[in-house]
Amino acid sequence: MKVVGIDTSCDDTAVAVFDGEKNKVLSSLISSQYEVHRVYGGVVPEIAAREHLKNIDIIFDRALKKAEISVSDIDLVTVTYTPGLLPALLVGLTFGKGIAFARYIPFKGVHHIEAHMFSPFIEKKPEFPFLALVVSGGHTMISVVRSLGNYKLLGKTLDDAVGEAFDKVAKMLGLGYPGGPVIDKMFQYYDGDYLVLPRPQARGVNMSFSGLKTAVRRLIENGYPEEMIVASFQKTAVDYVVGKLKKAVRETGIKRISVSGGVSANSYLRKKLKELEEKEHLEIFLPEMKYTADNGAMVAYVGYLRFVKAEGIGDSFTLNAYPSLPITGV
Repeated sequence: MKVVGIDTSCDDTAVAVFDGEKNKVLSSLISSQYEVHRVYGGVVPEIAAREHLKNIDIIFDRALKKAEISVSDIDLVTVTYTPGLLPALLVGLTFGKGIAFARYIPFKGVHHIEAHMFSPFIEKKPEFPFLALVVSGGHTMISVVRSLGNYKLLGKTLDDAVGEAFDKVAKMLGLGYPGGPVIDKMFQYYDGDYLVLPRPQARGVNMSFSGLKTAVRRLIENGYPEEMIVASFQKTAVDYVVGKLKKAVRETGIKRISVSGGVSANSYLRKKLKELEEKEHLEIFLPEMKYTADNGAMVAYVGYLRFVKAEGIGDSFTLNAYPSLPITGV
C-alpha cells in the first residue's frame, strides 16, 4: 500500500510517500519557509498559508517522482488536520481531500502530536507502553502511550512551549529566527561558566518557561555576555525538561521513552537523554534528524497505522481542520 503523507500545520510544506507493506519511507520532502518569516521573527499564519499554496503542488510532484510512483499508484492519503495554524492546515487538508476524492481512494486525518509521538518508530515497530515526550516550537508535553489511540496526558507546559522559548530568547538577543538551531550552535562552542537561572516550580510533570524567559531578559538588561546568556538558557531549559521526564519515569515505572519534535534535534538534549538512559537503564527512542521537524513521513506512518486499525475504513470528507484538539480526543 502506497501512502501519501501531507503536513502543512505550520511553516513547512511537507509531503512523503510511505510503503505500508514494506514499512519503508520512499520519499520525504520539505519546503521550508524560514527565510520568508525571518524578517517578522516568527511565523505569520496568512503568509504561511500563501506559501503552502505556492509550494504544495511542486513538493507533491517531487515526492512522487522521488518515490518512483504516479498519482494512480496512491492507495491512501493522510493529512494533518490538527493542531496547527488554521489557514495553513486548510491548505494541506483541502489538497489531500482533493487527491483522494479525484482518485476515489480513502483519506485519513492525522493528529500532529500523535504523528510526532510515533516518529521515532518510523520503519520500526513500536512496543507498548511507552512515555512520549514531545518538545517542539508549539508543544511541550509528556504522555503515557498504552497503544495507538490510548493516551494519558501526564503534564504539559503551562505557558510557552520550550521551542517557543528558544525562539523568543533568540529574538531578544537579535539572533534571528528560528532560534533553536542558532542557540544550540552557540552552546556547542561555549566553554565558559554558566549562570544560575530559575527553574519554575510547576506541579508534577507540568512545565513552565515564561519565568525563564523573563530571567533572560533581565540578564540582557544587566549587560551579561551574549554567549553566557545563551549557553545558560539552553542548559537550564534542557536540564529542566529532562528532570521532568525523569520524574515521569519514576511516577509511572515505564522505562521505554519516545522523544520527538523539533527540539529533539538539540545536541545538549540528546546528550542528557543518553546519560539518563544509561543511568536509569531506560530505552529512549529518538527520531532520525530528518524526522525531528514537521514532516510528511510521520503523518503517512501514523495515518497508515490508523487506517489498518480501522480495518481499511477512511475518514469522512467532511473532516475539518482545527487549530487545537487535545491528543486525548483522538
